[in-house]
Amino acid sequence: MGMTMTQKILAAHAGLDSVEAGQLVLVKLDRVLGNDITSPVAIREFEKMGFDGVYDKDKVTMVMDHFAPNKDIKAATQCKICRDFCDKHEVTHFYDVGQMGIEHALLPEKGLVAPGDVVIGADSHTCTYGALGAFSTGVGSTDMACGMATGKAWFKVPSAIKFVLKGKLQKYVSGKDVILHIIGKIGVDGALYKSMEFVGEGVKSLTIYDRLTISNMAIEAGAKNGIFEVDEQTLDYVNGRVNREFTVYKADEDANYEAVYEIDLSTITPTVAFPHLPENTKTFDEIGEIAIDQVVIGSCTNGQYKDLAEAAEILKGRKVAKRVRAIVIPATQNIYLQVIENGLAKIFIDAGCILSTPTCGPCLGGYMGVLAAGERAVATTNRNFVGRMGHVDSEVYLASPAVAAASAVMGRIASPMEVK
Repeated sequence: MGMTMTQKILAAHAGLDSVEAGQLVLVKLDRVLGNDITSPVAIREFEKMGFDGVYDKDKVTMVMDHFAPNKDIKAATQCKICRDFCDKHEVTHFYDVGQMGIEHALLPEKGLVAPGDVVIGADSHTCTYGALGAFSTGVGSTDMACGMATGKAWFKVPSAIKFVLKGKLQKYVSGKDVILHIIGKIGVDGALYKSMEFVGEGVKSLTIYDRLTISNMAIEAGAKNGIFEVDEQTLDYVNGRVNREFTVYKADEDANYEAVYEIDLSTITPTVAFPHLPENTKTFDEIGEIAIDQVVIGSCTNGQYKDLAEAAEILKGRKVAKRVRAIVIPATQNIYLQVIENGLAKIFIDAGCILSTPTCGPCLGGYMGVLAAGERAVATTNRNFVGRMGHVDSEVYLASPAVAAASAVMGRIASPMEVK
């Protein structure tokens, strides 16, 4: 029996000719990632276990992004623990205020992930890098500690679900709508501990940034990872960024999949996930009049330049509705600079938005947009659990940048077609 993309990558990194679903394997890691929330826990475990050094100072990465710039003394202490550890062990890829960005946008941008890599991160949305043909997945802080010390991790090889993509997206429809459509179809446990593998002629019509969004939210369907076939777009993106050799893996024709779904991209319309699960999706023929208090455009899911440009197209020459707070957060310093240089910053500010330095802040109810009881937000983030963005009696509606921008203008959940 042949192997899936994920199984081939795990076999190669375990030094085995083949693996099969359910098999336990010890694999070599190409990168270990942590942030300002998860890394301090991993550092304490690292020291408790008596490790005296990291396995490779160039392959350990820490990004201060969740509560940075520091929102309070506790956040400052967390970052100091990371800073001191990285100084002590001469960690090359430590990104602090001024250099940092939202981790899952920053690593691809910096060329730190390549096709065929195995990446673990003490953050559930580490599965983002499957957009580049890597196996990447979130782990606990103890696994991160062991990974930093040994460069290895144990995995149970996942089975897989294949998503065959066809057609092209309509205008104002993006990767966010695709993954919300899929999660709405299969549920938040529809791919539990499975690999979601995306193939088909429709893949070429998706930008790398659409793919990053889709892979990022594979975890919201319970998946171990999401992964795309490597194509010319992938290679165009990594060439000039990745400065090392890498291997492209493609699934065997006789690979075994637990299920196969065909998705016609041309039939997908703007989609919104209602509280309090990403699977609770509705299209605009099902959505009534729902007033909102806040819009957040950004996050590791939708903070790329493409995302912000889509929002700016709708906001240009318009104003954010009265009583709506609109927060725009570029995912990295480089994206922030492009937003300024290309005039998007003026569009956002003229419309009545605020423009923030890169941070995860509001996505997890940390700061820069916490909700009060009874408030509703449309957000381009990836989770809308109870209390995710603030008070347990607040509500988060997940949507694309185009829908978020249209909603900001209309003061209610709105389709981009309503303002264009």
